[in-house]
Amino acid sequence: MSAGLRLAADFCQSVVRPLLDEAFPGLDYAAALLGPGSEVLGYDTRRSTDHDWGPRLQVLLADGAEPEPVLAVLAERLPATFRGYPVAFPRTGDPDVRHRVVVSELGAWLTGQLGFDPRRGVALADWLTTPTQRLAEFTTGAVFHDGPGELTAARSALAWYPQDVWLYVLACQWHRIAQEEAFPGRCAEVGDALGSAVVAARLVRDVMRLWLLMHRHYPPYSKWLGTAFAQVSGTGPLAATLTAAVSAAEWPAREQHLCAAYTLAAEEHNRLGLTAPLDPTARSFYDRPYQVLAADRFATALTESITDPAVKRLPPTGAVDQFTDSTDALNDLPRLRAGAGNPALPRCSNLLVIRLHDGYAG
Repeated sequence: MSAGLRLAADFCQSVVRPLLDEAFPGLDYAAALLGPGSEVLGYDTRRSTDHDWGPRLQVLLADGAEPEPVLAVLAERLPATFRGYPVAFPRTGDPDVRHRVVVSELGAWLTGQLGFDPRRGVALADWLTTPTQRLAEFTTGAVFHDGPGELTAARSALAWYPQDVWLYVLACQWHRIAQEEAFPGRCAEVGDALGSAVVAARLVRDVMRLWLLMHRHYPPYSKWLGTAFAQVSGTGPLAATLTAAVSAAEWPAREQHLCAAYTLAAEEHNRLGLTAPLDPTARSFYDRPYQVLAADRFATALTESITDPAVKRLPPTGAVDQFTDSTDALNDLPRLRAGAGNPALPRCSNLLVIRLHDGYAG
């Protein structure tokens, strides 16, 4: 448990729960620390304490319960400090100095955090319009108390994608790689060393996200992507190869390391047994002098393994953070969901995606 989660757990056990037990005996609620924050994902360090830091958690009441009486008791009776930290402190976007125990009805909090309430079922559009950062924030963190058990059930419902949705997002991630895997070589061929390095770095990022998805980890946003990737068991050889690819000064070395990385990812795909085994070795890109994996072979095989017709009909654009990495877009859940409809995500994704490559024109 991270330092921030330990602080929250101690605060809940030593301060918040005793206050609630005394003031509201028999109250049905859950207490947790979920949502945004480096400590929720377990990535906090001493640097994390320089802003938005202190004892905090969520108290989530049964639907229909009134948060105001609970908030009033907490505002009156919480201590000024806990474990040397002020209990009331400002946060980014909210400069007011006040305690950071969020009290809300569970349903309202779930909808605000995710855009929907998973206790009522999780539709295809829910899976595909919820950023993986949000899914990671909700399914990690810690639950300190869950009298009704509903928060725990909601987290279990989102622990990982259903099988066909998983196959789909994996296929779309391989498709992203297929679209650009020849581009670093083409850039280098016309003397664009910087362009070659930039596209190679994009491919490295896509392989990292693919690896996390293959190992059933929701990829976090860019600040924590490398940290999450490094914590997956067996990542060492792939991490070394990807590091060498982004560090290479010249295209021949960069291509060698990228191809080695593709092979490692392809071998892992074969170990998963989601499709029939595929050749994991690199080959020429048509008649051009670039080595690629031909990653669309993996996308096609995964798509063919999908049994749900609704999932099988989806375009190869993927879940929301496979076709946009705009922070503002990914934080605007109502707009994402309104654009997707239910279950018409293709309408939304086709508006946002530009197909970068078809065949090998240019």
